[in-house]
Amino acid sequence: MKFLKPLYINPLFYWMLLATAGLFFVAFFVSWLYPVAAALLGVLMLAFFIDVFMLFSTKEGIVATRSLPEMLSNGDDNSIIIRIKNDHRISVSLQIIDEIPFQYQKRDFLVKSRLVRFSEEEYRYTLRPVKRGEYRFGKLNIYVSSPVGLAMRRYVFSEHASITAYPSFIQMKKYDMMAFSHNPFEYGLKKIRRIGHTMEFEQIKEYVQGDDVRTINWKATSKKAQLMVNQYQEEKSQPVYMIIDKGRSMEMPFEGMSLLDYAINSTLALANIVIKKHDKAGMFTFSKKVEDRVPADRKAGQMQKIMDALYRIDTNFYESDFNRLYAELKQTVTHRSLLLLYTNFETMDALKRQLPYLKAIARNHLLIVVFFKNTELNRLIDKKAESVNEIYDKIIAEKFAFEKRLIVQELTRYGIQSVLTEPEKLTIDSINKYLEMKARGMI
Repeated sequence: MKFLKPLYINPLFYWMLLATAGLFFVAFFVSWLYPVAAALLGVLMLAFFIDVFMLFSTKEGIVATRSLPEMLSNGDDNSIIIRIKNDHRISVSLQIIDEIPFQYQKRDFLVKSRLVRFSEEEYRYTLRPVKRGEYRFGKLNIYVSSPVGLAMRRYVFSEHASITAYPSFIQMKKYDMMAFSHNPFEYGLKKIRRIGHTMEFEQIKEYVQGDDVRTINWKATSKKAQLMVNQYQEEKSQPVYMIIDKGRSMEMPFEGMSLLDYAINSTLALANIVIKKHDKAGMFTFSKKVEDRVPADRKAGQMQKIMDALYRIDTNFYESDFNRLYAELKQTVTHRSLLLLYTNFETMDALKRQLPYLKAIARNHLLIVVFFKNTELNRLIDKKAESVNEIYDKIIAEKFAFEKRLIVQELTRYGIQSVLTEPEKLTIDSINKYLEMKARGMI
């Protein structure tokens, strides 16, 4: 039984057996075909036993491993590597079936290949998680066939492997390099013209062409008998908080991921940029109450604290309480800070219910409201209407898109900064807005 368990019979054997049975049937009417059919049956059974012998003559004919990353990056393509070594004395055909985590609901994973004797091969595929949490892999099944192709031998490796999906650290590393690149246009980040300068004095230096003439230090110039200018440095250690609304409005899905997960990925990448810029990064979430607090800081280990807090976040499907958010900010965030509020408003009525609290927050802090374009509506708007129902759908979609633009105008009217962005561009647009605020000396 132990020998039979990994043995499988290929469909080719059954087709040939069926053809032989057909030949025996014909032999009832044409007697001279009977010896031919019997000979073919004998050849088939002999070939089958030779095939089985070749597959099972080597005790460990195939050695395979599944190589997983330390953790999965949510919303990104993560590479999974399968390495296979052929210790058989013959070339073999492979069918690789990996039992990937149930979250993907994919039961048709199959890779076909061929491996020459005593050789190794590496196979890669990618998985894109859209939820944070634990992902469990099942068995790695390798089905091996010899050149005869009548039977298969099954090998099983890497049972019960598990891995955790964290907020997108791939995006974090990617935008870390972009933010300090000398050519940010290549990646979609904007170069922001510095307006004026901050008031943190650094040194007096000789004037060179291109320096701001408004920074000329006339006293130093008269002493040195040449133009001298004051040099200022970018103000540092400014507190920056990312505030994530985890109410039910943030559970809306786009490209398989919820708005909440887009906001979480953006928060991780932006927090890394903030700390690299020598500012203090902090975050918290809210819905019915304020939770997951990480006070603004830039000490070693701050990014790990933020990542751990982001990993635990989950929506509770409540209506978000902006009044509670305002009270918490007034009590705990006593210094003027830059606040990036990740939320979503679909209509003007939804905004107006929360506008008094947003105005109150903006009186004490530099508030940026980050909310989302509905890209599904854009597809309806761009699609040519061919029926009355499609015309109606298109008009409704245009109305909702127009309301999003009205929300931006309403926020601007009360001096509140805003970012209206597509979910997939959220991280880039959030970083751009932070860099713009830095360049304009507003924090």
